[in-house]
Amino acid sequence: MKIAAMVAGLALVLSGVAFSAETIKVGHLADLTGPTGDVGKPYAEGVQAYKNYINAHGGINGKTIEMQMYDYAYDKNKAVNQYKKYKEDKVVAIEGWGTGDTEALAGFVSTDKIPYISGSYSAHLTNPAKTPYNFFCAADYTTALRAGLLYLKEGWKEKRAPKVVFIYPNHPYGIAPIKGGKEYAKELGFEVLGDEDVSLKAIEANSQLLSVKNKGADFAWIGGTSNSTAVILKDAKKLGLKTKFFSNIWGIDESTPKLAGGAEEGALVMAGSVRYGDKVPGMALLMSVEKTPQVTHYIRGWVAMMVLVEALKRADKATGGKITGTAVKDALETFRDFDTGGLTPAKITFTSTDHRPYMSVNIMEMQKGKLVIKQTMTLPRKAEWLGL
Repeated sequence: MKIAAMVAGLALVLSGVAFSAETIKVGHLADLTGPTGDVGKPYAEGVQAYKNYINAHGGINGKTIEMQMYDYAYDKNKAVNQYKKYKEDKVVAIEGWGTGDTEALAGFVSTDKIPYISGSYSAHLTNPAKTPYNFFCAADYTTALRAGLLYLKEGWKEKRAPKVVFIYPNHPYGIAPIKGGKEYAKELGFEVLGDEDVSLKAIEANSQLLSVKNKGADFAWIGGTSNSTAVILKDAKKLGLKTKFFSNIWGIDESTPKLAGGAEEGALVMAGSVRYGDKVPGMALLMSVEKTPQVTHYIRGWVAMMVLVEALKRADKATGGKITGTAVKDALETFRDFDTGGLTPAKITFTSTDHRPYMSVNIMEMQKGKLVIKQTMTLPRKAEWLGL
């Protein structure tokens, strides 16, 4: 009996070791060194940090997440090639990044049934009827632009129509919210002046800003990242523009004062998180893991992995440990008011017919070198805005 008990105990121990040694394979595409590396690197670090924390604290019901990060440097072809490798490696989900590559991969992930949580918030990715395996964890770019326009219009005191211009790179990321944004601007009563093209690699934007000045724009929306936005703000200041600038989510962050040298004062950003150190329940864990202050992009990367981890746990439970991409997608679509601990402007909901996580945006303003939250704008979840 004693020997039998020892054998049985050893079997259980070995069984436990085998169980805990199981892994769940997930892909991770990041831009650390390309044109969006200025904001891609902290986002990717947030993704990896949350994964490391989970692995160090029990993983997914005892299983370790195996997720190697690949720097595709914002090269769409490299992203596609690496995606094919991830597919061969039988990943059950991917943490992704940019708009051009995410939109290019949307058909692949749909066919291959691999959920893809991107750092691109293009509204084109929110309609499950067209992109059923795409998800992200912030308000889509167009919703954010609409929120900014509504905020500015509500503060407009003059009787004439406010004039707005759009400055963005001729790239899927920059273009994504333009159609919906312009339509909403006109609906609100803005006079839409036109567009200016400033690339993500721009080192100056004098001619474009001179054009903005000559047009007499009251407001200018910027669809770049932190480096190109700083270039725009600095040249605007040099040319003496009185235009109020408001930026897409990646355009202004805690690094902007250093990049823009004071030209950022008063500029707005449509943010998808709180700031490092803000007093919300979810910040305590983040700060215990990352003790150095981080930009808002890091927090959103952290949240993107938090959401995937929750989906993996639900999928693991639903399938009895046999997780598939379809099971992860189904799990994501069970999210109803998923609480990120206040790290995002609202709780996250995904359904099988609507992948917009929420409709809220934190409007932040640069004041004396710091981001100050002015207002949280919440827009209606209009059916006609889905995918636009």
